[in-house]
Amino acid sequence: MISKLDNYETVVLSRDKCVIEIIDQTLLPRETKVITLKTREEIYEAIKKLRVRGAPAIGVCAALGVYVCALHSTAEDFYADVASAAGYIRSSRPTAVNLMWAVDRMMAVAEKNKALGRSDFIAVLLEEAERIYTEDIECCRKIGENGLSLLSEGDGILTHCNAGRLATVKYGTATAPMYLGHERGYDFKVYCDETRPLLQGARLTATELMAAGLDVTLLCDNMSGALMRTGRINAVIVGCDRVAANGDTANKIGTSMVAALAARYGIPFYVAAPTSTIDMSTPGGDDIKIEEREPLEVTEMWYESPMAPEGVKVFNPAFDVTDSELITAFITEKGVVYPPFADNFRELFDKE
Repeated sequence: MISKLDNYETVVLSRDKCVIEIIDQTLLPRETKVITLKTREEIYEAIKKLRVRGAPAIGVCAALGVYVCALHSTAEDFYADVASAAGYIRSSRPTAVNLMWAVDRMMAVAEKNKALGRSDFIAVLLEEAERIYTEDIECCRKIGENGLSLLSEGDGILTHCNAGRLATVKYGTATAPMYLGHERGYDFKVYCDETRPLLQGARLTATELMAAGLDVTLLCDNMSGALMRTGRINAVIVGCDRVAANGDTANKIGTSMVAALAARYGIPFYVAAPTSTIDMSTPGGDDIKIEEREPLEVTEMWYESPMAPEGVKVFNPAFDVTDSELITAFITEKGVVYPPFADNFRELFDKE
């Protein structure tokens, strides 16, 4: 099962460029299955139900989705139909900024070229979607190189949720330094939080890192403090779904607790983020809309029978916000960004 994972792309266009192919991540690690997405409803459902997940992978899937919807549209008002499909896909999840960024980027190209004939218009969308796909691979490799500069051989690294190759096209964000370090014999010891309630660390991160041959240890979320106290963790690296202009960061629920513990034990806490995830239009963490998910993910999903009293209230946010003062630095494709984040983010974008 594990050995098969590297034979597949997380998200990619089919060879005939007619449908999107994704690994259905809801089935991992029990089964590695590729499913195809063709309609706006299929793309929306795949993102909403976490068949494809991780901010960069969602963005790539959405970009390819706009193209695929255009390719298969038979509407008389062609541009309006494409715009409608894009808006529908954009609404599938509210927190990950890469989703909105990718759809908006596709629609900016669509708006600029809507006077073209249908075949030329579709070709332009395909070119942009493939550009977003290719950029993600290069971006993650650069994040890996920049992150590796902060680490030493033999380091123990803790990560939370899945910011690996399953969350991107290749390499991942938080895991990119781990993959590159492994290729170069750094002998990292990686520790994965289980990441309740959806177990992305257990099901996804542990699976993909084991498949790549890394030294991986799994732990429940409430064990990270005990692990840090032993001195075996030299750095924490996580991904993210949205970074506000002041550095406050939304990532998978539980990240803020890891950051607080890292601060308590003097361990550097790094956020690996492509610059597309930095949302300068969002002032701070209180302005990030946090998705809340179904109660059954907590009470029933992983059990043969419900493990909570029937009718109990459930608090199930998909993400939490880590305050910027708990973050040591952001690892981006353009370099490592240290505080003050608001000033240094602006400088980062001013260089473009």
